[in-house]
Amino acid sequence: KAVNAHVFKDSSDVVTPGRVSIEPSRVRTWAGMSGPPASGWLVSPDAPKRIAVESAFVSVVLIGTLFREGGDVVWQWGWLQITTTGLIVLGSVSFKALLSLLLLNMLTLTTPVPMLLHGLAVLRVPPLLIAILASMYRYLGVLFEEFSAMRRAAVSRNLMGGRHWQRLVIGNMIGSLFIRTYERGDRIHQAMLSRGYQGIPTAVETPNTGRYDIAALTLTVCLALAGQIISLIR
Repeated sequence: KAVNAHVFKDSSDVVTPGRVSIEPSRVRTWAGMSGPPASGWLVSPDAPKRIAVESAFVSVVLIGTLFREGGDVVWQWGWLQITTTGLIVLGSVSFKALLSLLLLNMLTLTTPVPMLLHGLAVLRVPPLLIAILASMYRYLGVLFEEFSAMRRAAVSRNLMGGRHWQRLVIGNMIGSLFIRTYERGDRIHQAMLSRGYQGIPTAVETPNTGRYDIAALTLTVCLALAGQIISLIR
């Protein structure tokens, strides 16, 4: 099936046979930071912002652990009450969630996206899911540019003046963007198949294990063992 040239945003959108085209990662890697990897990640200006946004979503789930029965009642208003057990559970779960977010952001800020996808393939994640994640990452910028262009067109036609018009225009923009995304995705998939795509991501070269990696792995194992020993003693 012939595919028109306007399907692709630029030359980097063309998918070569047998692989998913992934835009080079713009995030900082360990190799690009001065000093140890952990210190380079801690001084990254993106880390606090990302953790703050993610914590806002996690806190909605954590609030439910505050109102648990058991222990002494600290505060009560009708049937709603806060107990010492709820405070302990909230603190414990919040600390675990914070550690999880720190590790997640450290992984995403220091590892390129192609290596993350390769790691998912090594962990036997279904290739279809990996292909969906790769395509989503590659064309998320294209989708944002389409939305920005539609919004600029609406502003230039003075269609964003009142709140009623804003809701109407944004609703139409979302519907039109969904249809465009669906059609473009189908055309791109047909273009990928015509170039020999088989749904298998290309393996990337993984860096050799360094002393920082060994030290981090050893420290993680020691902390996990120490936590288990403390819980057994108590």
